Amino acid sequence: MLHIQSFEFSPIQENTYVLYNDQKQCAIIDPGCYFQEERDALHQFIQNNALQPMLLVNTHCHLDHVFGNKFVAETFQLTLHIHPLEKQVLDFAPTSGLMYNLPFDQYQGEIHYINDGDQLSIGTDSLQAILVPGHSPGSLAFYSAADQFVISGDALFYRSIGRTDLPLGDHAVLLKSIKEKLFVLPEQTMVYSGHGKPTHIGEEKIHNPFLK
Repeated sequence: MLHIQSFEFSPIQENTYVLYNDQKQCAIIDPGCYFQEERDALHQFIQNNALQPMLLVNTHCHLDHVFGNKFVAETFQLTLHIHPLEKQVLDFAPTSGLMYNLPFDQYQGEIHYINDGDQLSIGTDSLQAILVPGHSPGSLAFYSAADQFVISGDALFYRSIGRTDLPLGDHAVLLKSIKEKLFVLPEQTMVYSGHGKPTHIGEEKIHNPFLK
């Protein structure tokens, strides 16, 4: 069984997730820790719970989701996992950081590419990668059928969707992604988004004003 711990990090209020199982193995998804105290909070949670980090993953590579990549990779000796189409977004992130007056040290290590349908292992538990482009060209969601949740990145939020006015965004593609890739999941599936509070698929199918 996978347990979920969330943190709200950086001035952009991004949700960072630590998914961990009963064997104390974990994945770190979208480490947005920008300030030292945020990096300390993430590190302390992992240490206090005696967790063994196994995976570093980005749903997509906008700056607020990658602030902590370098810290996590170097602290826990992990390799970054992203979709191939996000490499261009990752490369632009430091420039974007300067534009928003949020400079940061970029991850410079090896990259492991993951594609739609790939299974990511956290010990004996697994996550299915689901390609949901639109907010960003290679945005991924990570679905646990066994534990009935999906980490949606910035594709789907509580009664909202990701913005598509950033470079490489596409509103029509995002709506298609949500309807064809996320709304086909069981209605009880919990949705843990890149910003804001959790929701579930059934709630969004009924009440999300962008998807009526």
